[in-house]
Amino acid sequence: EEVARVYGYNNIPDEPVQAGLVMGTHREADLSLKRVKTMLNDKGYQEVITYSFVDPKLQQLIHPGQEALILPSPISSEMSAMRLSLWTGLLGTVVYNQNRQQNRVRIFESGLRFVPDNQANLGIRQDLMLAGAISGNRYEEHWDLAKGTVDFYDMKGDLEAILDLTGKLSEIEFRAEAIPALHPGQSAAIYLDGKRVGFIGVVHPELERKLDLNGRTIVFELEWNPVADRVIPQAQDVSRFPANRRDIAVVVAENVPAADILAECKKVGVNQVVGVNLFDVYRGKGVAEGFKSLAISLILQDTSRTLEEEEIAATVAKCVEALKERFQASLRD
Repeated sequence: EEVARVYGYNNIPDEPVQAGLVMGTHREADLSLKRVKTMLNDKGYQEVITYSFVDPKLQQLIHPGQEALILPSPISSEMSAMRLSLWTGLLGTVVYNQNRQQNRVRIFESGLRFVPDNQANLGIRQDLMLAGAISGNRYEEHWDLAKGTVDFYDMKGDLEAILDLTGKLSEIEFRAEAIPALHPGQSAAIYLDGKRVGFIGVVHPELERKLDLNGRTIVFELEWNPVADRVIPQAQDVSRFPANRRDIAVVVAENVPAADILAECKKVGVNQVVGVNLFDVYRGKGVAEGFKSLAISLILQDTSRTLEEEEIAATVAKCVEALKERFQASLRD
């Protein structure tokens, strides 16, 4: 103010402020995080926001042996480490709600994780993550809905709905891997184009006990940027010709993923197999121990003509032969 007075107010040019509007760039292939959040809201999830500062002792239970960034002047000792994932805050939120008689918890969060990395700027890598947790009843209390608690497949179904928005669901792989915080028999790593982009699974019983979780809790976490680049939908002609369904039941080893069986059928069928679905899994009498029977429906259709019975039979036989060769599968009697 003193400088302006000495210089002279009348000497300062009176010009209107320029406030130009610039349109931000947006690629059609970018999947909006807001779109995913809306989907999760529609599925009954509530968004939460937790601190990036977490208890290092609690974090070590979830990520044993993994180095974390420790703050030199923390708010408190319970908030002295930067989070390595969103699970620390989410699981704490689940416990908080369970302690207040909430028997159905469905929450999610998006935010940064902070991973020490010598190759990153300032030695810390910041990744945008999307994570969720569910626990308790599968449905809100209702007279026409059977009571039951959530399981691994409830969360997997919700996660696949998210991944389906990318148009790359067929390229996503769920691989069994050892994850310290998760149940060894009910967890998986998520891969896209050969790169690990996330995890899903039931919280390990030992960790569940240490965190005072009340019952089974299922969690997932995704690196957002790798999955946000979606495939733009392409319009295709709807076939005017009838579709044909053929069912097969194949016996394979217990450790063969059903997803690999379905993918092989699609690969062999090329353009004529327009739909593949697993509709039954059987273990028991008539199936040797260590094996399982998978019942699969094949939908065959052509866009230019009606398929002949001989063509349909040949495609099904080709599919069965491919399964025998790759997975040592056999048709169930």
